[in-house]
Amino acid sequence: MSVNEDARSMRDELIALRHEFHREPEVGLQVPRTQERVLEALDGLPLEITTGRDVSSVTAVLRGGGGPSVLLRADMDALPVRERTGLDFASQTGDTMHACGHDLHTTMLIGAARLLSAHRDRLGGDVVLMFQPGEEGYDGARYMVDEGVLDAAGRRVDAAYGMHVFSSTAPQGRFLTRPGAMLSASDELHVQVRGSGGHGSAPHHTQDPVAAISEMITSLQTMVTRQFDMFDPVVLSVGSLHAGSAVNVIPESATFGATVRTFSAESRERMRERSAAVLQAVAAAHRVDVEIDYREGYPVTRTDAEETAFVDRTVQEVFGGERHETLPNPLSGSEDFSRVLDEVPGGFIGLGAVPEGIDPDTADYNHSPTAMFDDAVLADGATLYAELALARTHVEN
Repeated sequence: MSVNEDARSMRDELIALRHEFHREPEVGLQVPRTQERVLEALDGLPLEITTGRDVSSVTAVLRGGGGPSVLLRADMDALPVRERTGLDFASQTGDTMHACGHDLHTTMLIGAARLLSAHRDRLGGDVVLMFQPGEEGYDGARYMVDEGVLDAAGRRVDAAYGMHVFSSTAPQGRFLTRPGAMLSASDELHVQVRGSGGHGSAPHHTQDPVAAISEMITSLQTMVTRQFDMFDPVVLSVGSLHAGSAVNVIPESATFGATVRTFSAESRERMRERSAAVLQAVAAAHRVDVEIDYREGYPVTRTDAEETAFVDRTVQEVFGGERHETLPNPLSGSEDFSRVLDEVPGGFIGLGAVPEGIDPDTADYNHSPTAMFDDAVLADGATLYAELALARTHVEN
């Protein structure tokens, strides 16, 4: 049978496996039960398996011929979200949920491992399967890169591919790609302003941190629109703001926190520099002190043009041209698969997983407590992972 036919034959098995992962989500870099279940699902396959030293990762190598080697990645962790989907396989762990579809990613890569093992005679090179914890803000990919996942087969992989499902926006079964910047970098800005407090009736006897921090936020937003190219956008969103506890008391300090999204290394570095300059200037004008903590998160997820073109051809050959879409613009989410793509060329693929009968434009997006993903895409995701590995290992270096 073909890879696609084999994937269809294991459809029910993949669905059951995904439901198991969904019922028992785990957050962060330590996901021992998920790791254990992945190892159980891979047992019996002709794989060389290692687990992480510092994180609950699984790396599996399937040996092929002497051609190019590839890496396929799935993230395994969940989010600290209380599920409200009402599904009969909903999370059983309280305030933890697979709200971003990583349970599907893990299942699809297990499916790919089984497909590739069954079609190993067609494999021109080695395949590294990367089961990664801690994508949701813990930088799990960096830990795995540092521990040598890219060289797990004995030499550096020639290409790497990752996939991500969407619970809205894209129609079910649609594969989305984009050459170049596909996802933004994501950094955090944490600011504390210290002044001198006093009575609300006499602000002239204080150094008001509330007035200062309010102007800081407004000035940062204005700076973004006046000092950065609209075609290389920057998105700064303040999500946390704290000051005082009584309406008639000017507090001594105030704080805010923001996320900063950028789409180029140049804008990312410039944002760090310019935000600090603005904050310090406003602080000086208000005679307050400012402490700035700019924390770098994930870099821009940048795909290789040739590898993306290869992914596009593979999708169209396996599923038909109507199943593929090239995104006109990058997405403003962020991914630590960027750590892998900073080291080796590769592609990142979105996959619409909106349940049947739900409008993608109004469906709840990833990370929502009511986000739902359709099991129907599991076989297709496993098929694409396997077909990418089979085809790419026969491509000449």
